[in-house]
Amino acid sequence: MKIQERTGAGAGRSAAPAQPSVGDRLPSPPRERKPALAALAVLLILLGALGATMLVLQVGDRVEAIQVTADIKPGESITDDNIKVVMVNDDSGADFVPWEQRAGLMKLQAKSTIYGGTVVVGQMFAKKTGMEQGQATVGVALKEGQYPKGLEAGDNVAVYRVGNKSTGGGDQGGSSGSAGADSSLLVERAVVEDASPASGDSITSTNLPVTLTVDAADAAALAQAASAGEVALVRIPGNY
Repeated sequence: MKIQERTGAGAGRSAAPAQPSVGDRLPSPPRERKPALAALAVLLILLGALGATMLVLQVGDRVEAIQVTADIKPGESITDDNIKVVMVNDDSGADFVPWEQRAGLMKLQAKSTIYGGTVVVGQMFAKKTGMEQGQATVGVALKEGQYPKGLEAGDNVAVYRVGNKSTGGGDQGGSSGSAGADSSLLVERAVVEDASPASGDSITSTNLPVTLTVDAADAAALAQAASAGEVALVRIPGNY
């Protein structure tokens, strides 16, 4: 009887379900997908690429411009010693003068004071006038015989002051006084800037207005003689 009971007990134990071995892995649960985070990541990548592209485009629009390094007074021009090259944004709307055009800008003059550190724009400069430092322009009105025929702008002339000098001196014979010409050189060389009558006027019916460029030191004497109508011009060769 005991042998049978033991056998039955062993049979009961063998019928128990088999346990998995320690080396076997349990199946993992499926991952939970988050499409919102994935879309956000894609959006951030696109924004970064767009920002980099805009930065490249902005750098590509920058150009070399002219900056003055010292104050430039009205009437003065830039030189190689008072300018330098700087990079500026070409799409700013300002009329910056490109660095490669500096040679042409040197032929112009400042319309007003340009302070050091200013980036040059085209509106700051204008064409140079024919008058340089130490010169002046004087207007004279000449009658026929006080100027050479065919006088025109660009001619070089000498300016004389002319007038009449009367010498009285009676003798025992009662002879009358005699008149003589008196002339003196006012300006050794002047340049005719303009020699044309006013619109509608003719040279034969009115004085010929002439504008002369002279040294500033001669301007006062010339203006005084011109107001007295005692100026005569003589055309001379050469350059001013």
